[in-house]
Amino acid sequence: MLFTNTDCLCFAKDPAVVRYRSRYWLYYSLRHEDGRFGIGIAESADMEHWTPCGEIEQDALCETNGIAAPGAIVLNDQIHLFYQTYGNWEKDAICHAWSQDGIHFTKNPENPVFHPAATWCCGRAIDADVCVFGGKIHLYFATRDHAMRIQKIGGAWAKIDSDFGRNAWHPLAEQSLLMPELAWEGDCVEAPATVVEDGKIYLFYGGSYNCTPQQIGCAVSEDGIFFRRVSNEPLIPCGAPGTWNSSESGHPYAFRDDDGRVFLFYQGSSDNGKTWYISRKEVQLGSSVRILTSEVDALSLIHISEPTRH
Repeated sequence: MLFTNTDCLCFAKDPAVVRYRSRYWLYYSLRHEDGRFGIGIAESADMEHWTPCGEIEQDALCETNGIAAPGAIVLNDQIHLFYQTYGNWEKDAICHAWSQDGIHFTKNPENPVFHPAATWCCGRAIDADVCVFGGKIHLYFATRDHAMRIQKIGGAWAKIDSDFGRNAWHPLAEQSLLMPELAWEGDCVEAPATVVEDGKIYLFYGGSYNCTPQQIGCAVSEDGIFFRRVSNEPLIPCGAPGTWNSSESGHPYAFRDDDGRVFLFYQGSSDNGKTWYISRKEVQLGSSVRILTSEVDALSLIHISEPTRH
């Protein structure tokens, strides 16, 4: 699979995928010719061939400068989309919308519905991802320090039957849950992508800022708050020179299909961010994290172990 939106300058980033009413739905960031960011929609019958079929309307005041980086989940036979405002720097925050057909969304009247307290960070929230854990909705997001230099990951929770409005969210911790520590992560860990397996949350993330290069790591938690890296090396590195992702393998999204298989969708660029494509790999979870490659019987294996730095 290699997907982009050719109507938007070969640009497709920040994937989020759900299966809904016998179809796969892909939500992704796109960029218009005027530079404005939006969220595109594509659908597929097989997760391999994708057809662009629309775009999320930008019809709220907080969305004036753009929207991007969606996270999606199916709850009560509805697709719930959590996405960020774009272009407002430290004031960007998370919005919420829902749909019963995958294309037309009703916006939460309280948008934006979430940003963290500015006590431990700058108050910004981008790159939303949600999962059900311990009977609650966990929201993971990226933010920055007060100097706007270090990107890090925070978390919040809400009751699963809430309206996901502003008063629904409570911090998982008044501090970051994951910060850049390893050399390859540079000054940035972002784009949290979660999947629950055997009572644990596996959190995949992009390490280092875009095309510096960003590569994909993984951490695991038994309580959704304290995470330990599964390795000190990238789980999915950027590609070799001349490949579609030679400048980056980044911004992952974890998707579990109806048959239980788990896939990582992620973005890549070969030209330092001028154009962007989306691809996927299957991942196996457990005492080790296995990324299945396209080659027969070829596996990239990383055993879960205590990190050398924490």
